Amino acid sequence: MKVLLINGSPHAQGNTALALGEAARELEKLGVQTETMHIGNKDIRGCISCGSCANTGKCVFNDAVNEAAAKLAEADGLIVGSPVYYASPNGTLLSFLDRLFFSTQGLDKRMKASASVVVCRRGGASASFDALNKYFTSCGMPVVSSQYWNSVHGMEPGEAAQDGEGMQTMRTLARNMAFLMRAIADAKAKYGLPEQEEPIFTHFIH
Repeated sequence: MKVLLINGSPHAQGNTALALGEAARELEKLGVQTETMHIGNKDIRGCISCGSCANTGKCVFNDAVNEAAAKLAEADGLIVGSPVYYASPNGTLLSFLDRLFFSTQGLDKRMKASASVVVCRRGGASASFDALNKYFTSCGMPVVSSQYWNSVHGMEPGEAAQDGEGMQTMRTLARNMAFLMRAIADAKAKYGLPEQEEPIFTHFIH
């Protein structure tokens, strides 16, 4: 089993990294392989809706998005972490996720366990948490819960480690994710994936 963790913070060793690291260590203890990508300080532009990925299976901009797409294809779970900026996830991360999820529509992500982690000084955590989870629920990825919403608090570098409840929430998240991934693997081997209908695409003109 393997989990891909995405760090959307521009600070590779900041509080978001601490939160994700706590989850990763717990996963490793449980025998789950982890890999963390730090994308928050990279020059990642937004989606330009060119449609190229529909033909090539990858984004026209060959950067960390395509690198992550290959890793996601091999992973059983995904955890995305972000600092809170104006009650929203980091803009670089949102551009990254827009392109990652749009350009991998041909990749069957159903039943890949998923979770988001947000780190803030004080407020905006729940709004950011909700925004990130919408990526997962649009493509059949089960969202893993913890003992509380996956938020950790801290402002100065290292302060997140002092949030006892936040760190415990990360460990609980990791244990729940490991359990769910194994349960899904067992069910998939026994029953296969749920039946999938041909997609119906509707908009409000016709």
